[in-house]
Amino acid sequence: MAKIDPKKADELLKVVSKKINVPADTLKRQLEEGKFDAALNGMGKEESQKFKTVMNNPKLMEKIISTPQAQALYKKITGEK
Repeated sequence: MAKIDPKKADELLKVVSKKINVPADTLKRQLEEGKFDAALNGMGKEESQKFKTVMNNPKLMEKIISTPQAQALYKKITGEK
């Protein structure tokens, strides 16, 4: 499995943290700990529910990460060609 380029991961983290109005360092720390409190609290109710649904359904998560868009994002943040 390819390693994520830390610089690209930080860029992505900044974009996400700005969108959900959570400081990037708080979001990063919680994600590293496997917690999603800051992310969920920064989302709207509908987005939060969708996120929880995906996180609790491994088959749905696999389907999502298999999409061309998810694969392209993965390649971008890992530097794969």
